[in-house]
Amino acid sequence: MTSTATNPEISRSVKTGVILTNYQDVGTGDPVLLLHGSGPGVSAYANWRLTMRDLSPRFRLLAPDLAGFGYSEVPDDSTYSREVWLQQIVDFLDAMGVEKAHVIGNSFGGSMALALAISHPERVDRIVLMGSVGVPFELTPGLDAVWGYEPSFEAMRTLMRDTFAYNGSLVTDDLVESRYRASLRTQAAYESMFPAPRQRWVDAMAHSEADIRGIEHPTLMVHGRDDKVIPLATSLTMLEWIDDSRLHVLGRCGHWTQIEHAASFAELVTGFLTEAEL
Repeated sequence: MTSTATNPEISRSVKTGVILTNYQDVGTGDPVLLLHGSGPGVSAYANWRLTMRDLSPRFRLLAPDLAGFGYSEVPDDSTYSREVWLQQIVDFLDAMGVEKAHVIGNSFGGSMALALAISHPERVDRIVLMGSVGVPFELTPGLDAVWGYEPSFEAMRTLMRDTFAYNGSLVTDDLVESRYRASLRTQAAYESMFPAPRQRWVDAMAHSEADIRGIEHPTLMVHGRDDKVIPLATSLTMLEWIDDSRLHVLGRCGHWTQIEHAASFAELVTGFLTEAEL
């Protein structure tokens, strides 16, 4: 499948087990796997469009729609879990012929980046975690609202302006409408992923302290100081647990680091992924 002019979210597709994975493949250079978050209506393109623009001159960026999100196609009887998404990611790397890649994970995608590093450390080079899930924390009102989303234009606008973004003026009505329409198409799958009570899904996406402490990959964490969805404390915990790690905190920034501070994020990531080994 080739990219369409009418919908840039639909790009290429490849068979990954029982899932037909829609994905973006842009740029040249060392491969970087981009794993998106779990907001309603999300896709790899919606999550990473600015990052792909900024990093594609230096890297080959591979961004799949994980099962239940975006435009990947799954069987009608599909269930969703960390194990299902991890297998899809491994199958995707295999299908792309990529033995080893840098991995950038946003929020929910951060937990999946950690899962890949823990279960298949040989497939991962460096790790970037952005507002990442992956360690135990108390469910925030923001994340409860995200996972409990019920489709409407107003609900989507509230999430985007008041929960995700620090600066709500970045969120236009056209952007809200686009994301709201996207959420309608995948809502049945989305509702099945994170039903209430939702603390259990935070716990299900967390990894053990021993497993995270066992990660030897160089790891950069980026977190918005004003994140209402995933607390900064999660990145502080990972900074303590991952030996070769560093943390960059951005003020006046919510859960959308790669959008609200796109240039700074791209600069941080480029420097980290290209620095010489110590």
